[in-house]
Amino acid sequence: MSVRSAETVSRPRSVERLVAGLATSDGAGVKLNRVLTQPLQRRLDPFLMLDAFGSDKADDYIAGFPDHPHRGFETVTYMIAGRMLHRDSAGHQGLLENGGVQWMTAGSGVIHSEIPQQEEGVMEGFQLWLNLPARDKLCTPWYRDFASAELPRFSTAAGARVTVIAGESHGVTGAVTREATAPLYLDLHLPAGAGFGQPLPAAHNAFLYVYRGELKVAGTTVPAGRMAILANGEDRDGVAVEAGPDTRALLIAGRPLGEPIAQYGPFVMNTEQEIYQALADYRAGTLAAA
Repeated sequence: MSVRSAETVSRPRSVERLVAGLATSDGAGVKLNRVLTQPLQRRLDPFLMLDAFGSDKADDYIAGFPDHPHRGFETVTYMIAGRMLHRDSAGHQGLLENGGVQWMTAGSGVIHSEIPQQEEGVMEGFQLWLNLPARDKLCTPWYRDFASAELPRFSTAAGARVTVIAGESHGVTGAVTREATAPLYLDLHLPAGAGFGQPLPAAHNAFLYVYRGELKVAGTTVPAGRMAILANGEDRDGVAVEAGPDTRALLIAGRPLGEPIAQYGPFVMNTEQEIYQALADYRAGTLAAA
């Protein structure tokens, strides 16, 4: 793991608000916390959803996510602990394990499943939905999984350890980049008292999700289990955080698409008519790549 010099953030963003999320279940009964919910999609464009899941009770996750369709966006699954098998209608298959990432572009349509490969122990991770621009909604589906050892990482002199899932940080390019939405997805591991700064374009929407410990951001304390939406401002040049106790957090940012969002369950398009077409294609058996 390379050691990188700290990047300067002279006018950091403040916290606009803290979000607790919504306890719910999905798939075949997997219990999770939906942190980024549908009412926040416009505010956090291009991001559509963030689910956090974590339990050491098998009944909370064992049934997984049997076959289900998607169209019009990308899913990014980051596994902190556990083992999950992905299969899809485009012929992709991958085993997601501790520290690994699975990136899937649903595009024109896929049917996939995500099934736990364990009957006991902890399963913990996150799934992020990233929108596609209108021109790419019906692109060819794409899939890639990254083992933990394949993910770019660096550390800072202050002791921060950073995994770069997407985008670029401190001169390190992440596992995936996207031109239209320019997503930044960092997993930050900060020892007590350590600080970290990340430059961000002023026009990009950004948020933090703390899943261990707590962070201080421009005078606001962000505890574990909370998402901090970072305020936008033309004069702001990034985000600066400081850890309380040992802390782990996700920093996610991206360029907003500014396009209409039409969602019906697992389909995210730009118009209601496109949603009706997705439903018709799914019912006719023509939605997914074969």
